[in-house]
Amino acid sequence: MTSSNTSTAAASIKGCCCCLILLFSFLLLLSLAVILVIVLAVKPKKPQFNLQQLTLQYLNPNPTDSNNVVLTFRMLFNAKNDNIAGIKYSDSTFTIMYRGVPVGRGVVRGFYQAARTEKSVATTVSVDRSKLLQADAEALVRDVSVNDRVELRVMGDVKARIRVIGITSPTVQVSIDCAIVISPSKQSLVSKQCGFDGLQV
Repeated sequence: MTSSNTSTAAASIKGCCCCLILLFSFLLLLSLAVILVIVLAVKPKKPQFNLQQLTLQYLNPNPTDSNNVVLTFRMLFNAKNDNIAGIKYSDSTFTIMYRGVPVGRGVVRGFYQAARTEKSVATTVSVDRSKLLQADAEALVRDVSVNDRVELRVMGDVKARIRVIGITSPTVQVSIDCAIVISPSKQSLVSKQCGFDGLQV
């Protein structure tokens, strides 16, 4: 092969590479434009995931007996989707704290929520003696059985993605931090103060 033929082949290969790069760049820009148009049309809103209710299901009145379980809570959450697209939630873990000590964790399994719907999801948390100092365990049982007033803190992160025409948005994380007071005898919330923080991950 002569040097002129080699130069021609090299130029041809270089030209093909430039065409491929331009084609991929065009397709990438087109995809970004389509996604931008969809996002602007849909105007995705942050998912609303709120602690609706926390009730006491079981109490072992003697925290010193051989059965470790002191009490069991049931947490009920309300998920609200105001978007015109569905939301896919990942598994979410919530921690219950008593007197600054983590005493139990509950998991809400991931689920899909259709557009413009509300959904209730629940989880159960068992608090056992091994997670509490003896004084705290006795104080908790006293708050439940005598004072009828239990102050708790519920913390957790909820991660979700909005799905539009097969396109999934970046993960949206909502951090929940609720200071609550419950009345075990009435099975109701006496007070609730929640803070929510949404951010893109």
